[in-house]
Amino acid sequence: MANVLDVKGLTVRLPGSSDRMNAVEDISFSVGAGELVCVVGESGSGKSVTAQAVMGLLPKELKPSAGETQLQGEDTLAASPNRLRDLRGTKMAMIFQEPMTALNPVTRVGEQIGEVLEIHTDLSKSDRRNRAIEIMEAVHLPDPERMVDSFPHQLSGGQRQRIMIAMALVLDPVLLIADEPTTALDVTTQAQILKLVKEMQERRGTGVLFITHDFGVVAEIADRIVVMQNGRIIEQGPREQILQYPSEPYTQMLMSSVPSMTPPSRTPVVGDPAITVRGLNKIYGRTGILSRDRIVHAAKDIDLDVVRGETLGIVGESGSGKSTVARCIARLISPTSGTINLQGTEIATLKESRLRPIRSRIQIVFQDPYRSLNPRRTIGMSLIEAPMNFGVTKEQAITEARGLMELVGLSADALERYPHQFSGGQRQRICIARALAVKPEILIADEAVSALDVSVQAQVLELLDDIRDKYALAMLFITHDLRVAAQICDRLMVMQNGVVVEQGPTEALFANPTQEYTRLLLEAAPGTNVEFGSGIAV
Repeated sequence: MANVLDVKGLTVRLPGSSDRMNAVEDISFSVGAGELVCVVGESGSGKSVTAQAVMGLLPKELKPSAGETQLQGEDTLAASPNRLRDLRGTKMAMIFQEPMTALNPVTRVGEQIGEVLEIHTDLSKSDRRNRAIEIMEAVHLPDPERMVDSFPHQLSGGQRQRIMIAMALVLDPVLLIADEPTTALDVTTQAQILKLVKEMQERRGTGVLFITHDFGVVAEIADRIVVMQNGRIIEQGPREQILQYPSEPYTQMLMSSVPSMTPPSRTPVVGDPAITVRGLNKIYGRTGILSRDRIVHAAKDIDLDVVRGETLGIVGESGSGKSTVARCIARLISPTSGTINLQGTEIATLKESRLRPIRSRIQIVFQDPYRSLNPRRTIGMSLIEAPMNFGVTKEQAITEARGLMELVGLSADALERYPHQFSGGQRQRICIARALAVKPEILIADEAVSALDVSVQAQVLELLDDIRDKYALAMLFITHDLRVAAQICDRLMVMQNGVVVEQGPTEALFANPTQEYTRLLLEAAPGTNVEFGSGIAV
């Protein structure tokens, strides 16, 4: 099998003020025609820098100082900007992590696919449109003749990612680089995208370099695996060898951090509910004489209870209503109808002026720690703001902030630092500390670990478990990652199209789901039958 990509001794130097000399150092690997190679490792390991070096997309401050990236024998590091422009799309293409930022929001998706053809071919405008429809059919988009004229915001996340794949494959490149293309997708959409990438790779003989931190995905699609740490390749080899018989301690640590799909036995948590929700509805849309009826029932007749010291998980596909329920409970949005009882206080209908004292009792940790913290404020300022708003003195708030930093495993001396001086996992710990600063009774984690590396994810999950027990918190845990749900949730509530499909103890629901939708969700989870690190000597 001929190689479409040979990376030989690649070194990319970092700016002088960085914490290490090189972003990647002396790395070598190959991707064969029709082969899918997964690159794994924690944030900062050099995965994306490697992909950007091959594509000629490195930022100006990063300079390749040694090595070659041979694309069918042509070194892309030595190619001129014009030659790189010719190679992108025709011989190599890239799918990025977040399609909403990669796609132009004011241009129809068909035109964006057609732009690739306009640059690299002599096809007429009508031929470009026909080719766009043809490739949209190939990636299994519904009704491509209609969708070709849609804007990105009119499509779902999975459909937008399919558009990105269509753009990448429209000229049949020999190399496809996919940089975390399924991280933000729910399990069923993720399964569809993975199947599509695998199908295209096999049908077209395309070599695929797939960057991910999700080892379930790796188990599902990889032919070979390259493991990176701190800019170096630690080990590489066939999928089964790396996933089940890793030889290096770092790889063994990664494998042991992958959450199991088998929930542990948990003793049911009993007691009076910290929060009780009955008949919760949230409807978006309006009707009128001059407008068409456009009603979306985002949450319909939701009933739930969470006891202090218990974690209730809410799972389901994107658009199922998970986050809508959480935001209603936190009163970030107002429910259309229903009751939300917080230990005797009805908060569903409270006006904003009367909600302020309630805010401290329910806190939320969001998915993206990069956007959750004000980049212009020190960590200390972010941690003391809320307690001071509720009457705590500055001195007391600072003392408590130092204690919270130590609670979440960070140095109290770091309060004077800014968010950009922390890693993603550290930022998420800070967000958890900020949520705890006002001593809440309810903690809502909305996809709080989905963007984290598997090792950091394991640490944050353990931290959430410890904090829940220490403070007897009632926790609402929203996730699309069923492995994570299996390990942290006492009970699960499965949602589809705004409705609760079923709920029950996590262990029982995983072992014997009663509804077809739940069974489909569990079956769609990637790498379900793989025991990671099963061959590691104990």
